Amino acid sequence: MCSLILCQKRNLITMCCKMFHRNLLIIALLLLSMLIVGCSTLEKVVYRPDMNQGNYLSHHDVEKIEKGMTQQQVAYILGTPMLRDPFGSRTWFYVFRQQTGHEKITQRTLTLLFDADGALINIEK
Repeated sequence: MCSLILCQKRNLITMCCKMFHRNLLIIALLLLSMLIVGCSTLEKVVYRPDMNQGNYLSHHDVEKIEKGMTQQQVAYILGTPMLRDPFGSRTWFYVFRQQTGHEKITQRTLTLLFDADGALINIEK
């Protein structure tokens, strides 16, 4: 009788150890899979929307700008500049940044310089 109880205890302990090791293995595999997914190098699998920031200027609108135009005329055609010269309003910056999906960021800058009277004197594309 005593040996039967002892055998049952051994079987129970062995079964508990097997269950513990199996559960530990499952937990370890789950943690490992989470780490692998978190550190994925498959960047292009994840959807990334197109990002446009700043002043979008069409080529047609930029071609309308001519030297001698006033600040009001330029603002009417192109809109408000992204940046103005902090020490006055003689230099205007129109900045447009675009990132399409997983491609590199492209940036275009249009710099306009006005004289003291507010007339456009220089255009840098």
